[in-house]
Amino acid sequence: MSVTHRKDGMRVASFFSGIGGFDLGFERAGFEVVFQCEIDKFCTRILKRHWAKVPRSSDIRKLAHDEIPEAEVWVGGFPCQDVSLARMGPRAGLKGKRSGLFHEFAELIGRRCPEIVVIENVPGLLSSHGGRDFEIVIRTLAKLGYGVGWRVFNSKNFGVAQSRQRVYIVGSYRNRRRAGEILFEPECGEGDFEKGGTDGEKSVSPFKRSLGDPVKGPIVQSLAYCLYACSARHTGTDWSRTYVSYPDGRVRRLMPGECEAIQGFPKDWTVPADAEENADVLDSLRYTALGNAVTVPVVGWLAKRIAQVLLRQKLADSIKAGSSRTAVVAVS
Repeated sequence: MSVTHRKDGMRVASFFSGIGGFDLGFERAGFEVVFQCEIDKFCTRILKRHWAKVPRSSDIRKLAHDEIPEAEVWVGGFPCQDVSLARMGPRAGLKGKRSGLFHEFAELIGRRCPEIVVIENVPGLLSSHGGRDFEIVIRTLAKLGYGVGWRVFNSKNFGVAQSRQRVYIVGSYRNRRRAGEILFEPECGEGDFEKGGTDGEKSVSPFKRSLGDPVKGPIVQSLAYCLYACSARHTGTDWSRTYVSYPDGRVRRLMPGECEAIQGFPKDWTVPADAEENADVLDSLRYTALGNAVTVPVVGWLAKRIAQVLLRQKLADSIKAGSSRTAVVAVS
């Protein structure tokens, strides 16, 4: 695992940590992980394997703000179940027991005011209760003193073979411009357009393109559909959209290691050091954890941009402090 050398003044505290997707992405960008908060027992075992010495809390509802070490950046994807479009029936939104934990997170943010806050959730947050839940999130951060920006990213644009859209919200304390600087590039690329239309070849959906050996197999789609946490047992039709096939007619689901790859995690990341479950139970736990996780390369992209912003600010402060000292010497 490649990890960038840590730079002073770059610390991250992780909430709703899951299996550490945020933590890994920020660590690779040079941040030190100084705190984690995760209630799921299986995910906690994964976190302990990879960050054995990092202090950790299990329940954000019982977490006191003074228990959290100093960190310039706080990150977290509060539970999405009550705002997700995948949920059957009416969505409880931020009034739900799970997604409502945003309010606990916001309370802690307000008590400590970290420089940068990053929040991730499903696109369903944008439409939950007609957009009112998303408005609550943005207004809450703004009232706490944060300049806020948001953007929907698709994992397939970050080097992994999965179409997975998630909304990322960035808040910058007492700075109106910095969130946009982090989320949006000033430059425009030329893009990568498919031939199509009346004058070109008909565009083929990447979901319909196949890769592999057509004689011996296996054969896979070039792009997987979104990996959902509800696909733990891969029953019904949820896994049949993304599958591995063989020329002799055999079809199987993606294996946990393959799911790790399309989420950007290293091989066997979700195998706990103390694994005692039978293979089926362990696979189900891994599927669920991976379905809930953030895609590491997406987080890594954001983390690098946040690192650049913090380092530029540190340099500017250093130059300003140096100028002040020079002025004092000159007056003396």
